[in-house]
Amino acid sequence: MLLYYIRHGDPIYNPDQLTPLGRRQAEAIGKRLAIHGIDKIYSSTSTRAYQTAQPLAEMLKKEIAQLEFCHENHAWADLTVTREDGRKTWAFTDLKTARLFISPEVRKLDENWYDHPAFAEYNFKQGIQRIQREADAFLESLGYKHIREKNIYQAIRPNEDRVALFAHEGFGMAFLSSVLDIPYPMFCTHFSMSHTGMSVIEFKEKDGFATARALMVASDGHLYREGLHTNYQNVIRV
Repeated sequence: MLLYYIRHGDPIYNPDQLTPLGRRQAEAIGKRLAIHGIDKIYSSTSTRAYQTAQPLAEMLKKEIAQLEFCHENHAWADLTVTREDGRKTWAFTDLKTARLFISPEVRKLDENWYDHPAFAEYNFKQGIQRIQREADAFLESLGYKHIREKNIYQAIRPNEDRVALFAHEGFGMAFLSSVLDIPYPMFCTHFSMSHTGMSVIEFKEKDGFATARALMVASDGHLYREGLHTNYQNVIRV
């Protein structure tokens, strides 16, 4: 199985929708994914994620199944911190928290990183464990049962399906770290994804088991192909 994780296009957050640029980005990723075909299409229940999935669904004449657990509001409630100016931000974008994430003492805790005393006031453990449970249930419904203590998947229904999930960056950091068995602090501080960035995770079965392997992370080649700028978050020229 191939799992395609795609962040939504350039958004307006209030009201929740894509900008004209975001719609062009959605068309571009739709064309890219339609080349080899997608068997199942999922999206977060947010409008911006659903609108990003729509061009692909229209091209392939497939329905979009919406997943409430992928909505970014749930991750936002648990994986954010309050800055000195009183505003909330993702933990991985806060310099003080990000430095703690990569510190030796947090690294030593591995998958129990959230038990570090510095994080006692936050809901990190609750949020991460919830996303892990929901991600595991989703993948098991696709045929792959996560055996966390061994960092491997039991292929209960091995298949060659191509599955696309359109969602968010904040949620995606926790979701992909869970799928790939990489502790969240390591993943969110060393990887990122811009609008319609596409990550591809392979589940290749052998002897009844599979290891999740990232074939690409946050690729935006479809934007270049369609003549759209590839500026990271519309800011950094890459």
